[in-house]
Amino acid sequence: MNKKILIPTGLMIPKELSWLLFNERVLEEARDCRHPLLDRLRFLGIYSNNLDEFYRVRVAGLRRTELENGPNFLVQGKPVRKLLHEIGHRAHELTERFEDAYSNLASELEQQKIRIIDEKALTPFQEETIRTVFHDTVRPRLVPILLSRGADFPLVHDHVIHLAVRLIGARVGAPALSLIEVPDTLPRFVELPGCKDGCSCVILVEDIVRWGLSEIFGIFQPKKAEAWAFKVTRDAELDLDDGLDGYLRRVHLGVRKRATGAPVRVVYDRDMPLAVQNSLMRRLGINRSDARIPGMRQHNFKDFIAFPRLGRQELSSPKLTPVPHPRLTGARRILQEIARNDQLLHFPWHDFSLFLDFLREAAIDPDVTHILLTVYRVSSESSVLNALVNAARNGKKVTVLLEVLARFDEENNIQWADYLRDEGVEVIPGVRGLKVHAKLCLVTRREGSKVRHFAALGTGNFNEDTAKIYTDHMLLTANEGITEEVFQLFEFFRNNYKVPRFRQLVVSPFHSRDQFMDMICSEREAALQGREAWINLRLNNLADDELILALCQASQSGVKVRLLVRSMNCLMPNIPGFSDRLEARGLVGRFLEHSRMISVANHGKARLWLTSGDWMSRNMDERVEVACPILDKTLRDRILTEFEMQWKDTANARVWNADEANLRVKGAKFDSHVEIPQWLAKGSV
Repeated sequence: MNKKILIPTGLMIPKELSWLLFNERVLEEARDCRHPLLDRLRFLGIYSNNLDEFYRVRVAGLRRTELENGPNFLVQGKPVRKLLHEIGHRAHELTERFEDAYSNLASELEQQKIRIIDEKALTPFQEETIRTVFHDTVRPRLVPILLSRGADFPLVHDHVIHLAVRLIGARVGAPALSLIEVPDTLPRFVELPGCKDGCSCVILVEDIVRWGLSEIFGIFQPKKAEAWAFKVTRDAELDLDDGLDGYLRRVHLGVRKRATGAPVRVVYDRDMPLAVQNSLMRRLGINRSDARIPGMRQHNFKDFIAFPRLGRQELSSPKLTPVPHPRLTGARRILQEIARNDQLLHFPWHDFSLFLDFLREAAIDPDVTHILLTVYRVSSESSVLNALVNAARNGKKVTVLLEVLARFDEENNIQWADYLRDEGVEVIPGVRGLKVHAKLCLVTRREGSKVRHFAALGTGNFNEDTAKIYTDHMLLTANEGITEEVFQLFEFFRNNYKVPRFRQLVVSPFHSRDQFMDMICSEREAALQGREAWINLRLNNLADDELILALCQASQSGVKVRLLVRSMNCLMPNIPGFSDRLEARGLVGRFLEHSRMISVANHGKARLWLTSGDWMSRNMDERVEVACPILDKTLRDRILTEFEMQWKDTANARVWNADEANLRVKGAKFDSHVEIPQWLAKGSV
């Protein structure tokens, strides 16, 4: 387990504040004019969705910590209440910048003849369309809740827009306040007939509800109905009852109880009258000022990720055309190609269908006997799992380790577990006490009197949807040393009492921390001897105290340390005598940088691993993670070249520095999201 480490003052930034710096970079992409207009609107949606999850998980966790341990309990050197105050202050600042960005984008949309209108700006012709949509689609789904004095307050679901409604001039007996939940099953955006000036017009569904308020509450004959939007964010921690029989049943009930988690944030229309606001907050039990976030009329901007294109393709980035893989694209026998040499896929530049072809071939190959796969997050219509079902129907022995505790994907994974079992697939629902985050696939094939294994080891999920927008690597190999250890891991998943010995793979929670520490120390010793010494890391998150301190000590001894950290980086650079001799950058652009890589000089014989896990305490000590060595020099050189191209990036990269300023990297224009696929297209293996 992670030991208590003495960290120099100022060297570490709490991971929650570091994460907000990352989301600020996402927000900056919405203001970056090099992106097409609708892409920038999509970045606003990504920012909003990120922030929702941040409050549901990280802020909620801090609130529980404060409740259990008191306001002065230290979290990464800060009293938890002070940290929550800083988060709230920063969130308010970012909200102002978000609203400014949206206002600017709305103006640019107008210039492009696209207008987002509300219920007060409808033409008579548009109003007829609204009337039809309201009666046919919206009204049947609405159930207003009257908040009478003394009555129990209803459950307000999170992730859903609600309207607080006040009736003016209504007859006696009308409620002082009512609530309407806007069903998230309704389309958020409704396209309307164009305006006279030629603009395409879009209205949000909650504004259609506002249009119909007088009719909804017609029984009270109001002269006027006013409504203000708000959204509640709840604690998403699962509460699993050990007393219930059946692991999947316990998880399913835990997910259902998540809906009643404690509120951690309310975002509301800042025009909401103070009396209405106070009444609402009192009924919700929201007393903390840092839990009340005033905002615009619109909420749930995550939906703007799917804002309608309105036939204006030029306002979005063109669809990505995958780069052909020189060995696998068009190959008749993928397993045969892997048997000859290790193969490397880099998504989204390579087509994820190449991995699906690997599975489909295994599913129909008469000599394939077993297919094993770990599942963390898959799409709701997963072609990967459907390929495994077909394999089972073809008589293959198929086993799936399905991690049902993948946060926010629990229900999807439980549904898949039931379906797979019905189709004859063996399902292992995780490992007790450990979350399995490793991305592993193993195919076993008879070849004469021998058996050969083929493995796929990835940095990202086996998910065809995210593979189009996340950058990830996947190694396809028949190397006996690697594939045998993957097989042993699946045996461990079945029988948790016996931990295998690993010589090729670096596996958490068993050996990763020690091996990575040894790796850093080896580079440090080489530097002290005047030999070549360097460490290159590409991670999503860097937040482990022991490893951070070791990296700083190595850099002070002369090791060249370069860090590409996309999201949380708790290491504060430029602290004299500690972190002023290493460099750290983060990339945020059109594609989500998700691939994880560790490489070291190793006394002139460079070593490199691709890994499923970040350098966080949970990944080292509480999860099953796998780092796989890249043994083929050509593939290793290719990954290192890609790292150098990312390090040169001036379009998407920011410098991590002590000022927390998210400064862009200076230099000649270079966009790795453009240059890497062009380089791969030239035929690099």
